[in-house]
Amino acid sequence: MKFIILLLLVFINLFAQNKDFDLYKKEGTLTGHTLLVIGGIHGDEPGGYFAPTFLEKYYKIKKGNLWIVPNLNGHSIMANRRGIYNDMNRKFNIIDKKDPDYFVVERIKKIIIEKNVDLILNLHDGYGFYREQYENAIFNPNAWGQATIIDQEKINGLDKFGNLDEIASLVNKNLNKDNLFEDFHSFGVKNTQTKFKDEQMQLSLTYYAVTHNKPAFAIETSKNITDLAHKVTYQLKSIEEFMKIMDIEFERDFDINNYKEVEKRLYDFGKVIINDNIAFDLSDIKRTTRFVPLKKENNNFKFEHILGDIKAIDNRYELYIGNIKVSDFYPQIFEIKEYKEKIKVEIDGKIIETKFASQLDVKDNFKILKSDFRVNIIGFSKDGVDSEDDILIKKSDIVDSFSVDNEKNKYRAEFYKDGKFYGMIILNFLKDK
Repeated sequence: MKFIILLLLVFINLFAQNKDFDLYKKEGTLTGHTLLVIGGIHGDEPGGYFAPTFLEKYYKIKKGNLWIVPNLNGHSIMANRRGIYNDMNRKFNIIDKKDPDYFVVERIKKIIIEKNVDLILNLHDGYGFYREQYENAIFNPNAWGQATIIDQEKINGLDKFGNLDEIASLVNKNLNKDNLFEDFHSFGVKNTQTKFKDEQMQLSLTYYAVTHNKPAFAIETSKNITDLAHKVTYQLKSIEEFMKIMDIEFERDFDINNYKEVEKRLYDFGKVIINDNIAFDLSDIKRTTRFVPLKKENNNFKFEHILGDIKAIDNRYELYIGNIKVSDFYPQIFEIKEYKEKIKVEIDGKIIETKFASQLDVKDNFKILKSDFRVNIIGFSKDGVDSEDDILIKKSDIVDSFSVDNEKNKYRAEFYKDGKFYGMIILNFLKDK
């Protein structure tokens, strides 16, 4: 499991330089072609960066190679803006060394032209629905959504995947016959004829690639499709069609035609682990989490989700998955001590041992066994009790407004000694079936 480690101090004076992106390489046991998928060049196009998270987490490559960049423009993704340092996709011809995007652009350019990269896909959400003939303000030749974009018909002299129009047409043919959510979601091939007709596109990532003899396409799902799971599904189906053309063999552990399966995985945000002694499940966390025991500085956040990120604002920390703010954390500052030993908890009459930053499922009741720690069960109180250990506690004993989740099933148990914070566990009361 890949964790992304982020330091809070990086974000105190945010956006001095764009953050570096991640590159995941999934390589099959059988040799074959290499596909590079790039998401997130525009921060307000979530279909383009949530789809790569599926590739990283749920796909297995058996033959060939899949390289994945999910978060090319990290700061703009978190801000949900096209480009907070102007349009990154217009910086691939010339870029000033003082530009905040300089390092990111120069690094991805080097990856694009690596010898073993055979084809590049740049993922986007575009306005409207592309049609060859004008129908109305939404469906017309100037729209970008629901299209596979090519800069030119072919790359002359390139035998391997150089026939861009032919490849894009085959991809779209297969897409359009394969379970569209709506008939008007059909895809078309949009040839921008960049060299002769579009000076702005001459500055783009895909044109940089094709001028270096690298076949490159942009996949554009429509911004007019409001359901993110629909857009992610279309992105993934497009990518799969390219992989089939490239003879890249893959497996995935979900049914791509089952909307509920895609949606469930899309909003499975995983956990964040803080300072190795606190863990929260971000999939169902409340929008505001108060009195989180943290250090004054240099707190270490580890996200299971590859789009996990944080931003420090005033007296709180904003936690993001992509462009989705999942919670505001308001800290309570403590000196934090490391503790690697296990603690004992009685769960439904059975004594178990666990470490901090864990979650324990409870059917009826629990009891934190006596130790050297002072225990604080957030939302529970008993007159005359300083440490809330050695007490059998049911869900009804805890004020449900203190839950960490919206379903009001998860509660914090915090451990202190000599005024210092050591760690936390989550008690998760199981729902009655």
